[in-house]
Amino acid sequence: MSEPKMTPHTQTVLRALLGRSADGERRAAVLADGLYGLELSKMTGLPNGTLFPLLERLRQAGWVERYWEEDDIAEAEGRPRRRFYRLTDKGAEQAPHALAAATVATISSTSARPGLVEGAL
Repeated sequence: MSEPKMTPHTQTVLRALLGRSADGERRAAVLADGLYGLELSKMTGLPNGTLFPLLERLRQAGWVERYWEEDDIAEAEGRPRRRFYRLTDKGAEQAPHALAAATVATISSTSARPGLVEGAL
């Protein structure tokens, strides 16, 4: 499948999966272990009907993988298993470049609009 479209929602999810808003230690854990669905929903502010189809598109593009946590972890905490999402090697490599390109495209398109004063952004 082709590269995912870099919508604002896609960018938000990729930043979360890259651990961009976390400290260094947490960032490493996010990259290694991923985030579970509810955690991603809370971090991004996206409703399930937006988040999970987006994650599926990223999975089909080969950027995200999903997996279930171990039964014994969930049982020890007395709750159902969580489904985790993390970036694949391909996603971890390509996502930062795609985010940077999307940021440049956004800045270019807003600064090219008539009536805007340069530097007002």
